[in-house]
Amino acid sequence: MAAGEYDVIVIGAGSTGENVADRAVKGGLQAVIVEADLVGGECSYWACVPSKALLRPLQALTAAQSVAGAREAVSGSLDVAQVFARRDYFASHWNDKGQTEWLHSAKIDLVRGHARLDGERKVIVTEKNGSAIELTARHAIAVCTGSRAAIPATPGLAEAKPWTSREATSAREAPRRLAILGGGVVACEMATAWSRLGTQEVTIIQRGPRLIPNCEPFASAILESAFERRGVTVLTGTTVRRVEQNVDGDVELTLDSGKTIVADEILVAAGRQPKTDNLGLETVGLEPGSWLEVDDSMRVQAVAGGWLYAAGDVNHRALLTHMGKYQARVCGDAIVARARGQLNGSPAPWSHHAATADTVAVPQVIFTEPEVAAVGLTEQQARTRGLTVRAVDYNIGRVTGASLYADSYAGQARMVVDTDRNVIVGMTFVGPSTGELVQAATIAIVGAVPIDRLWHAVPAYPTISEIWLRLLETFGL
Repeated sequence: MAAGEYDVIVIGAGSTGENVADRAVKGGLQAVIVEADLVGGECSYWACVPSKALLRPLQALTAAQSVAGAREAVSGSLDVAQVFARRDYFASHWNDKGQTEWLHSAKIDLVRGHARLDGERKVIVTEKNGSAIELTARHAIAVCTGSRAAIPATPGLAEAKPWTSREATSAREAPRRLAILGGGVVACEMATAWSRLGTQEVTIIQRGPRLIPNCEPFASAILESAFERRGVTVLTGTTVRRVEQNVDGDVELTLDSGKTIVADEILVAAGRQPKTDNLGLETVGLEPGSWLEVDDSMRVQAVAGGWLYAAGDVNHRALLTHMGKYQARVCGDAIVARARGQLNGSPAPWSHHAATADTVAVPQVIFTEPEVAAVGLTEQQARTRGLTVRAVDYNIGRVTGASLYADSYAGQARMVVDTDRNVIVGMTFVGPSTGELVQAATIAIVGAVPIDRLWHAVPAYPTISEIWLRLLETFGL
């Protein structure tokens, strides 16, 4: 068995793992990444990048069609083949040569194969040819294996070989009928994409009472109305009782109401589960298949010795690529600081060694039509935490910059203010291109900028950002 020793071993070469290793190397440590699949991970090939590559042409066409003078110049419909070709380009044609070259340039070693923990600071890597490599970490092992789509135990569902987010973002032709189980981000974005890329019947089946349940209720209502206008069927408060595959290849879904839906493909977008089931967690006293609970420096709390870390989806704190990268920077810096004896105990909030934003300022953009952009807490989440808050709403379409951006611009904004501290704790924007507004809100929340001071942050006229002024005016400033 070949063997090697490094300061840091990173399991998983997605964007989170890459960033952990990069920070460790920049801090003067020697790092290796172990990866069984493509270097670059889920985001690069089957999630954020290809999904947005599919969605952007639709948004660009809609934007042109929403402005008089431009809409008259638009002829024809989407070139679906070109949309797919652009998607393939941004997914690097599912080839990780560029990513592996970056690892080499960053002085990060790569071992290809399946990694399993083998007790304290040890990893056994099984290569494709069956040979094994034993790696030992002098300082830390970081688990960055991410998550996969959870498949509900609905009778017949697994046998129907449903799509997950991987198939939905990499498919090369539109199914005529698509049934989507779930009402979260993946469900809504893929319903948006495929309903515009040739799928004639799209049905969203959501167990809960509304779409995107972690967002403000008005965002869910606006999105549901937009889907219905575009011919997408939305069934909320509904579950699938069983799935049967017919002899001609289509699938029949029986709902709890007794109604049946026939589809050519099923997309399961009903949550995620950690990729820790075959990771050797039992060798360090952890439960295989479990989420890894960590402190703010990403150190796994249940493992003695402080050598095991977990960043990204696998710790279940904030399942978003940008938050995984944020946690990775924190994790890598904490590993370096502890290796140098510069960090003892728990790190201070908002320091380089603490992922404080995970609980107070997680930004997200849902690239539907219209976009949904949010950061921080919803009004209900804030009240549940015991905060005294006031929510202020404003119609974005009444902002001059928005009305110039698109004819009959329709959108809504909500600002949630902690009235005890006089700071914003949550913002939600729904409307075309509102994703570009969320970073300003993120800065306001992270910086705990008093709204009296925000009054002096004058938005340029005429831009959609004038919504900030209108919200503050509505608050009473």
